[in-house]
Amino acid sequence: MDYLAFSKEQLLDVISDLTMLNEQLLFESNQETKLNYSWSGNLGHWYWSIKSNKVTFNPLKITTLGFSEDEVPSNVTYQVFTDRIHPDDYQTTMDAMLAHLYGKALVYEAEYRIRCKDGEYRWYYDRGRITRRDPKGKPLFLAGIVFDITDRKARQIELERINLELSEKTMTDELTQLKNQRALIEHLKNEIERAHGSKEKLSVLMLDIDDFKKINDRHGHVVGDTVLADVAAIISRSIRSKDMAGRYGGEEFMVIFPDADANIAAGIADRILKSVEAFSFQENVRVTLSGGVGEYSTESVPELIDKADKNLYEAKRSGKNRVIG
Repeated sequence: MDYLAFSKEQLLDVISDLTMLNEQLLFESNQETKLNYSWSGNLGHWYWSIKSNKVTFNPLKITTLGFSEDEVPSNVTYQVFTDRIHPDDYQTTMDAMLAHLYGKALVYEAEYRIRCKDGEYRWYYDRGRITRRDPKGKPLFLAGIVFDITDRKARQIELERINLELSEKTMTDELTQLKNQRALIEHLKNEIERAHGSKEKLSVLMLDIDDFKKINDRHGHVVGDTVLADVAAIISRSIRSKDMAGRYGGEEFMVIFPDADANIAAGIADRILKSVEAFSFQENVRVTLSGGVGEYSTESVPELIDKADKNLYEAKRSGKNRVIG
């Protein structure tokens, strides 16, 4: 670097940066607070002079990204690194730094993906703090340490995926692949809370396969299970994307209709009934459904289900293969 070409003010800035960096290094050495942990992925320290925007760092921070030391600019600014942060992580990382600079957080701490030379991304964990302020308390200098946590993140993401799959299994009916009763009750509870707060409509449909015991008795449980799976598929195809369908138990199904009054729910239910009646089931089994709709006003979860169940009972009593609500 040609310091002869520098102005007096530029030279003073360089001297100030070097002084703060030297003092920080001496402090870390003397106080044994260098954070020189033997953690896996430790890429060393970084130091940022805010006024000059110059960053001093361990070369590992950049060579880990696939660059050689010769490719590193002689004057590295803060943006050399932040410009490589993944778009989905950029704002949260900047917010974390600003929170520390403005005294809203004791330290700067962030996990983010950073773009490698080949375009792939690695995960970094960054932590630092202000170590020097001017007489007015304005931040002048930050020191920190960075870790490559790519392998740990990969394990974490895989574990989250496995946990999600396990969670889905506990909320899914194995035979029909619809939600099970537990999932339905939980979802209905949330929808009632939402409808109560927003004053939006909410309806529940209870469906039951007519004379299902006779189907099992005449054709066997294998055919009965096939009927259940086929009916479930028809229900899934017939409802809106925001609706939730599930197997409530045995041959009974539930559909939760957010933003729908009883008329809308009954209209969709009627479409389901017609589709089931027209479907060619195994061994030419004739299948029909009965349905009952309950529209939410101020009921609890059990009360709303009971409301729909009473209409389902009335549909059965009135001749089956119909919806009441």
